Amino acid sequence: MNMVETGKFLVTAGTVIIIIGVLAMLSDKIPLGRLPGDLHLGGGRFRIYIPVATMVLLSVVLTIVFNFFARK
Repeated sequence: MNMVETGKFLVTAGTVIIIIGVLAMLSDKIPLGRLPGDLHLGGGRFRIYIPVATMVLLSVVLTIVFNFFARK
């Protein structure tokens, strides 16, 4: 791996870390985990939480992002 490829990798990794940091700071404002398709079951001492809509949304977003970076 030459220095140009290493530099591109570091810039990409840094950008991803910044995006994750911004998302973490805005996590209270983003309704992930509280979408209409997420299932909340139980009562009393018994609770089950199944984030169906959140996982579908994350899957679509990650598929788009990975396909964008995979095409060179």
